[in-house]
Amino acid sequence: MPTPARYAVIGHPIAHSLSPFIHALFAAQTGECITYEALDGGAAVDGFERVLAGFWAAGGCGANVTLPFKLRALQCADEASAEARAAGAANALRLVDGRVEAHNFDGLGLVRDLAAHGGALAGARVLLLGAGGAARGALLPLVQAGAARIVVANRTALRAQQLVQELAAHLPASVQLAACALDELPAAGAFEVVVNATSASLGGAAPAVPAAAFAPQTLAYDMVYGKGLTPFLALARAAGARCADGLGMLVEQAAASFAWWRGVQPDAAAARAQVQRHLKQQGIECL
Repeated sequence: MPTPARYAVIGHPIAHSLSPFIHALFAAQTGECITYEALDGGAAVDGFERVLAGFWAAGGCGANVTLPFKLRALQCADEASAEARAAGAANALRLVDGRVEAHNFDGLGLVRDLAAHGGALAGARVLLLGAGGAARGALLPLVQAGAARIVVANRTALRAQQLVQELAAHLPASVQLAACALDELPAAGAFEVVVNATSASLGGAAPAVPAAAFAPQTLAYDMVYGKGLTPFLALARAAGARCADGLGMLVEQAAASFAWWRGVQPDAAAARAQVQRHLKQQGIECL
């Protein structure tokens, strides 16, 4: 028997992570000989770096990185993809000939899942809510997928403006980018896709999005998953929009990481269905 290639996800806390379950599904699908574990980076100042160094020293081949270490993961890399540089963060690392390469597949996972839910991005008007790390990671992939106009809206306009200004150098001039405060949105009209990249749903709240941002053809997407009909999605549904949560984004970014590491593309749709059944058995609702 060959020695399994070793992979992991590093975060804090990490016990709740679905990544080991998802990557076990991918390994079973593809016949790849791997192990995948969850490692806690802890709360110490250098905890993540020590755990990552120990993982490489023990023969680790690749790692996913989740909160709160995505920025530090990029700083630990020798090379980084355009997506990771634009996001200022990495959610996937691999060791190649002694050098650490970084990538960020969160935005790609979002774009793929939007497509799976019928959220066509080519020529679309997209509203991106939030100006933090999740929004930053989504912006370049949304542009690469063909969005014609992207409005970044945040509680405070300044942070949205700063994000657009910082990423403008990475984006083609043909894309229309705008930034505003949430309370400046009513005049903007409806969008084809509205993405909630804020953390509001984790606290049972909704960003102050006007109902005029939604229409029956709108796909409202909440990056949070396992919370059922979040206040954001309830607002969107009441306005007639279609709704989806972020479970598929999680699975799609995992599939992209797996393919980057192993050179084999797993079936993300089949895995998503299995993960959804797994969560349903635990009484966790996903859309």
